[in-house]
Amino acid sequence: MELHEIKNNLAIMNAVDWEMTPEEAIALHLEWGPLRDLSYYNSRDSNNETVYFVINTWKNPPIVTLVKRKGFDSEDLATFNLPERLEKKFLASVGYQKGVFAVEGEVKEWLQKELAC
Repeated sequence: MELHEIKNNLAIMNAVDWEMTPEEAIALHLEWGPLRDLSYYNSRDSNNETVYFVINTWKNPPIVTLVKRKGFDSEDLATFNLPERLEKKFLASVGYQKGVFAVEGEVKEWLQKELAC
């Protein structure tokens, strides 16, 4: 799925949780870890579904992935590259570390602008 396809898919656009982080998704779906607000979720069971963006720096270049997680299942709905200027800034901001990171700051702003949020 490409950015324009995400933008044109109202169900996906409405499902994106812009505040979800990879750590919080794991806590919600796979562990009994802390969440931003327990009242945010009706229950912690396999029926909860979360759609969120992450940045994966294990690959070169790093990729942005739209993830759908439900219980123990995870599906990558879309993957794409960052614009070069954002890629360099992002990598510098995480100290060129390998990992999976939340979409924040300029990257989040860029995505929201591209998706007309």
